[in-house]
Amino acid sequence: MIKVEAVVIRERVETVIDAVEAETGHVGVTVVDAIGHGRQRGITHEYRGRIFESRFLPKAVLTFVVRDDVADEVVEAILDAARSGNKSGDGIVWTTAVANVTHNRTGRSLEEVEVG
Repeated sequence: MIKVEAVVIRERVETVIDAVEAETGHVGVTVVDAIGHGRQRGITHEYRGRIFESRFLPKAVLTFVVRDDVADEVVEAILDAARSGNKSGDGIVWTTAVANVTHNRTGRSLEEVEVG
């Protein structure tokens, strides 16, 4: 199993989840609100003549645990759907190998459930 994690702008969360489901059939996801910044180091904006700096920007962390054979497809779906057209700040995606993924209710491994 592979854990695919993505930091995306909040406005793209539903778009990313829908794209992953449509392109790969995978439906399980965990979404956590987050704040942070990358290379852009936040933004500066003006309101009523005053300049404000927002160092940390609102983001969301999406976590998918998927079969090895669909991990690359999930990453591609996320990358395509997360692009906002902005110069920077669209987030990042990474993968991690995971073992022993078990459903709490049934005690069955995720591999068993996914396959049959």
